[in-house]
Amino acid sequence: MTAIPLYRRYRLPADNLVVAGLVVLVVLAAAAVLAPVISPHDPLEVDFSATLSGPTADHLLGTDQSGRDILSRLIYGARAGLLGPLLVVSVSTVLGMLLGVIAAWCGGIVDSFLSRAMDLIFAFPALLLAIMMVALFGAGLVAPVVAMSLAYAPYVGRLVRGVAMAEMSRPYIQAYRVQGWSGWVICLRHLVPNIAPLVLAQSAINFGYALMDLAALSFLGFGVQPPTADWGAMINEGASALLQGATLPALAPGVAVVLTVVAFSVVGEGLADHISKRER
Repeated sequence: MTAIPLYRRYRLPADNLVVAGLVVLVVLAAAAVLAPVISPHDPLEVDFSATLSGPTADHLLGTDQSGRDILSRLIYGARAGLLGPLLVVSVSTVLGMLLGVIAAWCGGIVDSFLSRAMDLIFAFPALLLAIMMVALFGAGLVAPVVAMSLAYAPYVGRLVRGVAMAEMSRPYIQAYRVQGWSGWVICLRHLVPNIAPLVLAQSAINFGYALMDLAALSFLGFGVQPPTADWGAMINEGASALLQGATLPALAPGVAVVLTVVAFSVVGEGLADHISKRER
């Protein structure tokens, strides 16, 4: 069987919607990295003489109830908004792949034990587990990230186990076994790279879910704490401004959350469709 070149194996489909999603993600990532350079104001600068002002030349999205520039807080909020989900997805993907590959390769009692363990963790909603961790270790970014990494690992683990078991039935795995290759070498050099694109697609979708969960925690006061700029906390802070007729303090971060989640979902589903078409 002819090997598929690496650049073709991981190439995204040339779909306009997927390209648009990638552009959105690149812009958001650039804004998060370059926030100190491109931000027009200090996100923590308070000006009570200009509270809840509408869009102006100096404040393109207006100000919040403390007179802070909404655009600047939105740009800085991308840092916490993207960093948290990135940590959740990275840890949960590595942990899930490890559990899934071990379960599929070993089988028997090991497979049964790991599968039941993943089912047990899967039974706990990510938000509930994160709230429990916050109650034990305090609000912030660390406790929710740890809890949600554990909660999201079974999603990846169950997917990897199923895909790995199907991949292991292919002749090339048996050929390497007959040649005397060790299980770890076969998994690391051949099995994991072959299932990595599908896991990457699922991780992109999980990123959007993790972003929503972390934003919800910040909205409830369990995540990133004020005055640090965070999209979920900004929505909570801007909710009271709605009663005064000011919509941008809550609307702007809400749109940012929705746009980012949709972009990651589109890219993840586009990658998954590309992989499924390639396997036909």
